[in-house]
Amino acid sequence: MLGDDFFSQYLDYTSGIEPPAVFQRWCAIGGIGALLGRQFYFQHGHFSVYPNTYTMLIGSPGTRKSTAIKLMRSLLVQAGYGTIAAEKSTKEKFLLDLAGEDTGTVSVDDILDRNLFGHGDDKPDSEMFIMADEFNDFFGNGNIEFISLLGTLWDFNGTYRNRIKNGKSVDISNPTVSILGGNTPTGFSLAFPTDILGQGFFSRILLIYGEPNGKRIPFPERPSAESTERILESFRRIKANCFGPAELTASARSLLDKIYRLNPTVDDVRFESYSNRRFIHLLKLCLIHAAARESNSICEQDVLYGNTVLTHSESFMPRALGEFGKGKNSDVTHKVLQVISGFKGVCTLKNIWCHVHSDLEKMSQLQEILMNLHAADKIQSVPDLNGYLPKRRIILEEDASIVDYSLLSAEERRMTK
Repeated sequence: MLGDDFFSQYLDYTSGIEPPAVFQRWCAIGGIGALLGRQFYFQHGHFSVYPNTYTMLIGSPGTRKSTAIKLMRSLLVQAGYGTIAAEKSTKEKFLLDLAGEDTGTVSVDDILDRNLFGHGDDKPDSEMFIMADEFNDFFGNGNIEFISLLGTLWDFNGTYRNRIKNGKSVDISNPTVSILGGNTPTGFSLAFPTDILGQGFFSRILLIYGEPNGKRIPFPERPSAESTERILESFRRIKANCFGPAELTASARSLLDKIYRLNPTVDDVRFESYSNRRFIHLLKLCLIHAAARESNSICEQDVLYGNTVLTHSESFMPRALGEFGKGKNSDVTHKVLQVISGFKGVCTLKNIWCHVHSDLEKMSQLQEILMNLHAADKIQSVPDLNGYLPKRRIILEEDASIVDYSLLSAEERRMTK
């Protein structure tokens, strides 16, 4: 059951607006991770794991991704967080901003120390939160160099050095980057070439799928000043109380060990690289859930909560990705799935053809796509009506010792895949 934890409070705070609960939850997760930066971490062997996350909210147009992201941005600014990336950037300008150059955040003394006395390694840690509700506007389409850079910075330790195009060098101390972006499946395929499926960036990003929840609120009410202040005060306390290395209780260690050995994976070959890095994502979520309790110790409940949230989102990652990376006619195949999923009742061949006739040369191509979708168990046929229905099934309970869906909201539990 939902309790009195920070995430339950945040979902209650945002219940009067239209974005899906799953989007609101992951905005809160990303916000806490960015707020903490490197001040709170888990020592994992020779390396430290930090709570920064790369999160992409994905849904059809009108799923209110922008509303959820902009609200979190506003709250973080009110809570005193200031290192938010520009709305649009290039790789070079982003590095300059992250280094604190060309932004007015580096003093004359800092520059003299670095250039005259070689004190560059004494620079404070650098951090940046990319909050782009229209992610393609942030860095354009198919920007491989920028994508590769972001993949590198996800878990970078030490001083990152780069010589940008104008010949100027930047030295960035312990860069810490967080991402909270919004996109549609079509937009995602435009922004990211299919080559990223085997690259580091794709294994580091969490694709959070959401769909309209049926809420239609023409005149949302402004929350009370008191309720907003409670959320802001929670952020401030988290920032003030959570720092240094996180402790790990014996029961939490045991549960993490069990999850690691079970090795949960996403049932989609495209997520093979992600599955290899899943455990680090889980550790980040454990840090965030411990911090949400304003605790420096990761307990068994934090592990269970984090793994539940991650498992729930993984159930929908293939749907978030759509037909991205699946070869010929993948964009049309995704469009066909959207038409069938959004149709009220049985969707006939004629209904589908009305939407895709300009994308295909002949009806036989559509029939081939439908046959492949049916064989892949993505749709079900209704022969008597010469039509199709989406293949939906309610999320099944998994091993109760590592997943507890009662920790999620009723809206999240009602999601189908």
